Amino acid sequence: MILIIDDDIAVRTSLSLLLKKEGFDASPVSSPGEALDFLRNATPELIILDMNFSNETSGADGLKMLERIKSTHPEVPVILITGWASIDLAVKGMKLGASDFINKPWKNSHLMESVRTILQLSSPGSAPSGSGGSAARKKLDQQFDFSAIIGHDPQIIQILETIGRVAPTDASVLIMGESGTGKELIAEAIHQNSLRSTRPFVKVNLGGISASLFESEMFGHVRGAFTDARTDRVGRFEMTNKGSIFLDEIGDLELASQVKLLRVLQDRTYEVLGSSRTKTVDVRVISATNRNLEEMVANNQFREDLLYRINLITLKLPSLRERPGDIPLLVDHFIKNLSELYSRPLQIEPEAMKWLKTLPLPGNIRQLKNLVERTVLVSPHDTLSVADFQQQYQPSSRKANAGLPEVGAMTLEEMEVQMIQRAMTFHKGKIARVAKSLGITRSALYRRLEKFGIPYSQDDL
Repeated sequence: MILIIDDDIAVRTSLSLLLKKEGFDASPVSSPGEALDFLRNATPELIILDMNFSNETSGADGLKMLERIKSTHPEVPVILITGWASIDLAVKGMKLGASDFINKPWKNSHLMESVRTILQLSSPGSAPSGSGGSAARKKLDQQFDFSAIIGHDPQIIQILETIGRVAPTDASVLIMGESGTGKELIAEAIHQNSLRSTRPFVKVNLGGISASLFESEMFGHVRGAFTDARTDRVGRFEMTNKGSIFLDEIGDLELASQVKLLRVLQDRTYEVLGSSRTKTVDVRVISATNRNLEEMVANNQFREDLLYRINLITLKLPSLRERPGDIPLLVDHFIKNLSELYSRPLQIEPEAMKWLKTLPLPGNIRQLKNLVERTVLVSPHDTLSVADFQQQYQPSSRKANAGLPEVGAMTLEEMEVQMIQRAMTFHKGKIARVAKSLGITRSALYRRLEKFGIPYSQDDL
């Protein structure tokens, strides 16, 4: 049963009819006092709360009511709804425990999407167990498609259980973790196990999109919108319609672009660059970052209202050093794939596996995979030993110093310039490849190219 608290009879009637049409029981009341009387005798599954009563528009009455609800019924989710919306009001409501914030006039599809998502996430018996081991993993694999994710660690099991719980909903998901921990694979798993799995899954590296290109890239443009717009372009959101969009490196998005992104996430509407016609979009948003967004909010580098829009569910991926027991599983997986790729009967000695488990691996799974691949490519042996891996991970002193300047002969900045120049030459100026080979984002590479005055072609962006 859903409790509706609104002083406008037209709103109460509309919401009641909509909810009953969608199969939900609705109980409308006209004031906070009536709502409190209701809550003394019953506990609803969800509350839809208006923010303004007695002809006031500040939202203070709604926030006060929200606080009272959360003090007596903290487990009941609340959707705030108002015709006098503001960013500050939305943020205050979210901080007090609201699950969502919807503007009047609402879109029925958007409202019902929020209702279903919140009810499913708050349903009893859906909390992850947090147990680890092959038995728990086997049970999960019988229910979901997690074939691309390797690991039996309890932290991984808990994450997979959470994915199984949230994937069928339209909840926004924020994936956090160090570089190389597999954030993209987790995003793909969410999409593959969702009701949108047959629809598009569009990946966007926000770290590589400048503020000047953001609107064209994300929302598209019409011919003639700007000097080089010779043809119409479909934006990423339109490509994704009815599917899932993966906003990778969202922590690198510039503030000006964050405002534009917030609008489409808030209202599900946008305008194609060069057109005045408003379009609507139906997407599930999955974001990822290796940065501390809460710290960035405190430093005014990331919008707090945007953070609340993207993190209904937050998944924090552990580093590989936090789950060393999964290293043998990952290595075996890589070895098996490489054996098939190169038609070699590859194996790894037990001592080599033990040695790999002791490595710090700051680059996490990506670094481990690259180490295994390099070792397979370079080693003439089909059975790989500790020495084979050490030659790639910790070369001998002679090899380590070969071609490097003596200590004090060159600064770190000079070495950085030299490495960027070598990478630009090797990859023929292809920015995406250069950034990947250096282990940095494209936006970070752009900053260094500008800082050091290294020339690059606009055609290779």
